[in-house]
Amino acid sequence: CQPPPPPTPAPAAAADSAAAAEAAAAAAGGDALPFTITDPGESHVLRPYWEYLCYLFRRIDGGVPQDQLEASYRDYLQTPLQPLQDNLESQTYETFEKDVTKYNCYQAAVKAALLDRVPQDKAADTVTTLMVVGAGRGPLVRASIAAAKEAGRQLRVYAVEKNPAAIVHIQAMVNAEGWHDKVTIVAQDMRTWEPSEKADILVSELLGSFGDNELSPECLDGAQRLLKPDGISIPCSYTSYLAPITTSKLHDAVKGYKDLEHFETPYVVKFHRYYQLSPPQAVFIFTHPNWNQPADNSRSGTFRFTRNSEDGVGVLHGFAGYFESVLYPGVTLNTHPPTH
Repeated sequence: CQPPPPPTPAPAAAADSAAAAEAAAAAAGGDALPFTITDPGESHVLRPYWEYLCYLFRRIDGGVPQDQLEASYRDYLQTPLQPLQDNLESQTYETFEKDVTKYNCYQAAVKAALLDRVPQDKAADTVTTLMVVGAGRGPLVRASIAAAKEAGRQLRVYAVEKNPAAIVHIQAMVNAEGWHDKVTIVAQDMRTWEPSEKADILVSELLGSFGDNELSPECLDGAQRLLKPDGISIPCSYTSYLAPITTSKLHDAVKGYKDLEHFETPYVVKFHRYYQLSPPQAVFIFTHPNWNQPADNSRSGTFRFTRNSEDGVGVLHGFAGYFESVLYPGVTLNTHPPTH
């Protein structure tokens, strides 16, 4: 004796349920269901389970804030930023500023640098000059001042930014916080500005997803003339990594452009649906300050990735790029998977 089949929902109810499931899945950062109900009146042995899953999806909250932030960027092709060429939009800065972990790391690095540079017995009389090059809307200025307060050190900050729209935000922040005696705003390009004094600490956040793919080495080599001979650069070094991956979704997205140029373009991607075929390997290393003259950022290398036979076959669609950065000895910031 078998139980009677579950009742078939009315057409309107079925359509509403399917729409609700898709909306709930999208709101939770997931994907639409892998099948569709072509006939709203049809019955399926798995339908009660599907409806229960829809119910569970509707009850899911937003999840971890960082996951919510990243959900819309999963497997989405973005062209790397070109800070030397373009003035970034306010929305781009706003996205950067949501990365709380990054600015906490920078604050820890500045604090450690201040403690090492200024002994406790000289803290009251020594003012450290810190320059934020590429200050954007000012999050590193805020983090640096917070670090100085935690360390109990005196700090004078120069916020160097060439984007007029970003300067307006920095001015508003300085006015709101009453930092006129601590922060000097410099509306110039870091590579051409001639300061009245040199910096003890040079801080920047020019790292791209591959470390050097947004011209961090070129920008910092041009700005290091602002630094004292014994000055500190934050970050002080970074290493880029490559790993072969298979990712049909991204491959199909690039193939849709129907040209070779897009296959040769390095994209910024939050990987989601992919499989790593072999462990990442270190590729390029950059250190700052780089006192070698002339500074040479040209890099090349040949790498061999191996795959164990027991892992089976795989299709190579491209390479994933990561980086490991040492902001200051003991403080790191990275996207390299083995370190997470």
